[in-house]
Amino acid sequence: MSVPMGIITLEPPETVEEPKPSVPFNHPIHFDYKCQTCHHTWEKETPIVSCQTSGCHDIYEAPKRSERLQSNENLAARYYKTAYHKMCINCHKELKAQNQKLEMSGRVLAENLLNPGPTSCKGCHIPEE
Repeated sequence: MSVPMGIITLEPPETVEEPKPSVPFNHPIHFDYKCQTCHHTWEKETPIVSCQTSGCHDIYEAPKRSERLQSNENLAARYYKTAYHKMCINCHKELKAQNQKLEMSGRVLAENLLNPGPTSCKGCHIPEE
């Protein structure tokens, strides 16, 4: 298996008009997590495929509320933006909350706190200069 090193650029599908800049994703700093944390359908035997082409997060327009209510499947989760936003932002917010809890505990920490990463739009979608 070949593991991508360095920065991976996360972009919307080609058919979607890009409202915000692409997101530079530093893959190696996430190596402390299991691959399946993000690649949740990967079974370790096959190559990892893009979330957008795997039939997992392949809806490119936000489903309307009425569509979501009428469907038997979770259309919101299939919307490609939900995959990144929910997974990435929620993880970063959890780390930030854990850091705040440790800071408020008054304990002397042996190590520096982990950088929780960005949690805002501009923190991830960095405008090109």
